[in-house]
Amino acid sequence: MRSLDLAVVVLYFCFTLGVGLWVARHQRSATDYFLGARDLPAWAILLSIVATETSAITVISVPGIGARGDLTFLQLTFGYLVGRIGVARWLLPGYFRGDQETAYARLQSRFGVGTRRLTSTVFLVTRFLGDAVRVFASAIPLALVAGWSIPTSIVVMGIITMVYTWLGGFKAVVWTDVLQLSVYLAGGIGALRVALSLAGGPDVAFTAAHSAGKLKLINPGIDFTRTYTLLGGILGGALLSAASHGTDHLIVQRLLATRSLRDARIALVGSGIMVIFQFALFLLVGVAIWAAGLAPEHVSSDQLFPSFIVHHLPTGLAGLVVAGILAAAMGTHSSAINSLASSATHDLYASWTGRQDPVHLLRVGRILSVMWAAGLIGGALFFHAVATGNDTPVVVLALSIASVTYGSLLGTYVLAGRWPRARGRDVVGAVATTVAVMLVVVFASRLASHAPFHWLAPVGRLAWPWYVPLGTLICVGVGIGLSYLPHARESTR
Repeated sequence: MRSLDLAVVVLYFCFTLGVGLWVARHQRSATDYFLGARDLPAWAILLSIVATETSAITVISVPGIGARGDLTFLQLTFGYLVGRIGVARWLLPGYFRGDQETAYARLQSRFGVGTRRLTSTVFLVTRFLGDAVRVFASAIPLALVAGWSIPTSIVVMGIITMVYTWLGGFKAVVWTDVLQLSVYLAGGIGALRVALSLAGGPDVAFTAAHSAGKLKLINPGIDFTRTYTLLGGILGGALLSAASHGTDHLIVQRLLATRSLRDARIALVGSGIMVIFQFALFLLVGVAIWAAGLAPEHVSSDQLFPSFIVHHLPTGLAGLVVAGILAAAMGTHSSAINSLASSATHDLYASWTGRQDPVHLLRVGRILSVMWAAGLIGGALFFHAVATGNDTPVVVLALSIASVTYGSLLGTYVLAGRWPRARGRDVVGAVATTVAVMLVVVFASRLASHAPFHWLAPVGRLAWPWYVPLGTLICVGVGIGLSYLPHARESTR
């Protein structure tokens, strides 16, 4: 790495650690540590949501999607906005009744403590697997520009993120998110300008892209085997967003940290609008790289943008873009650590032990933060080992993992709000059935390659945006069915 680029990256690392140290002075209880004392402004939460859901996967994979394909990926973001509007209208008010610490506390009063623990466990497993993929993805550009191995990059970045998250808690996470979003958007804009210049200017680049069909935005066809269609984007994207932003504690934690329901709604819906423009930026970066003739077929889609950074960006800007990718990675990584520790502390530890002392829970939360951080590093190393030679974009891998359980989480909330007959045992059975079925659906294409499972081939062709709608439908259907069985009836207490 050139000395100026290295200086930019090191300066960024030092600044984020400084933020953690500064904010750590005010941690007095578990509420301070996990919810920022519920006193964070809507604009900061809005930016934090965008930074958290973006991760290094967006910065790395989405340009590759733009270079290899077209702009139809954006159809998903339209659905993301629709889903957030639905969450703001129907789910958010329930989170602001009483003094809830996590996304799953509200389920305890409706279905009992067992359901709360089950949904929390589902979240913990899903979030752990999905973010382990993200940590692995973020190590790719660091390894390329620093000359390190990917495992070394994973460990270095993981330890730095762990330190400032452990020190500063949720406030450190949010305020570094704001910084990180600014850094990687600036890097993305700079990369777009350079790529367009190398392609002969915007007019030449976009004319060539239009002629090749790479500016296609809408695919109106109805095809459940195609990944990016308008119906799949609107419906699949809406339900995926409803699940991730309405039931996933990673995002709900941010909404609970706002000052009011109104602020939470502004942050949530505003983030949906901003995400559309952000995805458009990184897709256009990929299109510009293609127009410049810098997308050779022998380079995997996930390495196109990192390779462009190393070989074609000027000194200083390359460091800024690398810092931006690390910023995106560390933003999601730190958020995952804090939300995993928060849910494990309140939903599992506190409910099992009966300990509710805020100071004691703060100590437990700090310990669990270190444990989850170490676990994510180990998980990232595992995904690096299994992903070798696989050209599947990591953005698709991460979303596919999340889709295994997102349908069951969203279905649980639908049953809670729309089906009075449903009881805790019904929900437990519905969630277990849904996760089992979705595991088969998500991995059907790989299972079908083995002789006993050839019959799964048609299932394996289902495009991943349909995973959450299918999972939600299964969960709600099974839950309704179980609610009519005599042995499934139970008290909510």
